[in-house]
Amino acid sequence: MPAATEISDAPETGSQAFAGHALLCAALIAFPLILAWDSMRLVVALALQNETYTHIPLIPLVSAFLIYTERRTIFSRISFNWSNGLILLALGAAAILAARINPFHLRPANQMSLIFLGLVTGWIGGFAISWGPHALKSARFALLFLLFMVPIPEPFLSHFITFLQEWSANSAAAFFSLFGVPFLREHLIFSLPGIAIRVAEECSGIRSALALMIMTVLACHLFLKTGWKKLVVCLLVIPLSILKNGLRIATLSTLAVYVDDSFLTGSIHHQFGGMVFFGVAFIPLIALFLYFQRTEARKLA
Repeated sequence: MPAATEISDAPETGSQAFAGHALLCAALIAFPLILAWDSMRLVVALALQNETYTHIPLIPLVSAFLIYTERRTIFSRISFNWSNGLILLALGAAAILAARINPFHLRPANQMSLIFLGLVTGWIGGFAISWGPHALKSARFALLFLLFMVPIPEPFLSHFITFLQEWSANSAAAFFSLFGVPFLREHLIFSLPGIAIRVAEECSGIRSALALMIMTVLACHLFLKTGWKKLVVCLLVIPLSILKNGLRIATLSTLAVYVDDSFLTGSIHHQFGGMVFFGVAFIPLIALFLYFQRTEARKLA
């Protein structure tokens, strides 16, 4: 047998064999964490201080849950796979070390992106080594889902936020016209009767757009089978997020003009309003989702 891909082509069974693979996997998963340990404080601070990244600690838990629920399929055939796994593990370790040494003088946020990319790449490599090609293929969604841990690097994050700001402002302008609210607009600034608002970065909807995308991707994997239907649902996330954000801006601003200006500064703006309008964006997604599920069920019947 060539030494290139697997130590054993035959499926392994038995609790002792499984335990050996599991121990090796745990050790290899710990290896990238050890390399990045000094940077973990910055990672924790990033997740706690920047609301854009509060989802990061949840992603590995979701991936672990997916692997656990599909364990009978994933671990039905296990073997060692050193060649491809070692390459991924080495690339992950190199990315973490490069972020720590920082020879390219990356910004702190981009260092975090590189560290997380290194962690994910190393974890996938460790999984490949420990469980073999069949398990790697069967668990590919759960493993690739870990990429949601990687913070969007600059300047892509800034460009994305600017895109959401501008189109949220366009959406808000359309809703102001629909509501019959008089306004003057200068790019991201709206002059309304008695008040002026600006669609700031905090109002771009980046957090809710990321959360909606993560939830939609996960739901598509769990409940839809057809690839193009999954793609259609996921592609709707960004336009729905923009429409939702424009509706939120226009609604709260209209209430501030005609009812009470505290609608722009109170808890409805900063807390409860976000959840309400997040739910509004979910309604058309759920409707399309249920329709696609029904069509798939008819084909199976």
